[in-house]
Amino acid sequence: MSLLGSTTIIWDEGFKRGNIMWKVPRNIRWNDNIVVREDEFAVFYRDGKALSYIDRPDRYALTSQNAPIYGWLLKALSGVEQQAEVYYLQKRPFDFKYGSKQPYVFRDKDFGIVNLRLFGEARWRIKEPANFISQFVGTEGLISGPQVEERIKEQIVLQIFDALGELKDRGMSIVDLPANLNEIEQIVLEKSKPHFAPFGIEVQKLSGIYITMPEEVQKAVDKRASMNITGTTYMQYQTGEAMRDAANNPSGGAAAAGVGVGAGIGMGWQMSQAMQQPGQAQPQVAAAAATRPCVKCQAPIPMGQAFCGSCGTKQAAAACAKCGTALQPGVKFCGQCGTAVQ
Repeated sequence: MSLLGSTTIIWDEGFKRGNIMWKVPRNIRWNDNIVVREDEFAVFYRDGKALSYIDRPDRYALTSQNAPIYGWLLKALSGVEQQAEVYYLQKRPFDFKYGSKQPYVFRDKDFGIVNLRLFGEARWRIKEPANFISQFVGTEGLISGPQVEERIKEQIVLQIFDALGELKDRGMSIVDLPANLNEIEQIVLEKSKPHFAPFGIEVQKLSGIYITMPEEVQKAVDKRASMNITGTTYMQYQTGEAMRDAANNPSGGAAAAGVGVGAGIGMGWQMSQAMQQPGQAQPQVAAAAATRPCVKCQAPIPMGQAFCGSCGTKQAAAACAKCGTALQPGVKFCGQCGTAVQ
């Protein structure tokens, strides 16, 4: 301290650690000196107006009316003490993590209403010290990183939600989210510039954006992706999954796999046909028609036919209309099934 009461002010490293801004805890006196390092800003206010914005490392002498004698006389005569203040701020960028406290309701054309949650990392820095001071100055004179980040975390999340809404309006589905994360980051960075300018803050980078969906929706998305890769329909995919599950769980059978027996048999028949070796005899399934011998030439005649197709002889007996059993002339009921003869 000099004879005139001036002194040299330095932001002590102990106070700087973990803090973003520090207000010198007393009025600046006549010809006080401040030391500004390479990683610091300093803003000199006098009577509420920012007079100097100092961002180059050096020692600076500040002028105010708060001299030991003149300042005391001015205060005694007018009752006014000049407000001369200095704020230190850090230049370096800060990294922090953020996450959505409430889910974002995404209305998807295929999956309906889906609740999304997101997490990620961001990097920010002080761009306009005067704006920053007006927004974040506190009574304690120290502003820490978590205090600032708590105020901007939700703002970043809202910007990401806004970007998701913009992409959804362009036709993006939730299955497209992983392929559009870089575009989401760029949209948010562009939107954040005017949003955070009044705070004196610039968001420089977003990284590691991770968007989560409910478990059942995630499974459906994974299933859709597998179908697209293999080029199968939903029924084919389900049948293949059921057959695999049945193979892994023989005791469960088709019922444990959750697939209808008919679908499984149908697919199994198609696969067995496709797996036949060339030249191998294919199984033939044919139902032999019920016949009876002709009363004259003994040639086989389909049941119910009145004349022989080989010799033209009229058959002496008709056939039951229900079961096809040969009937002797004159009978009124079938001896096999009891059906009345028409």
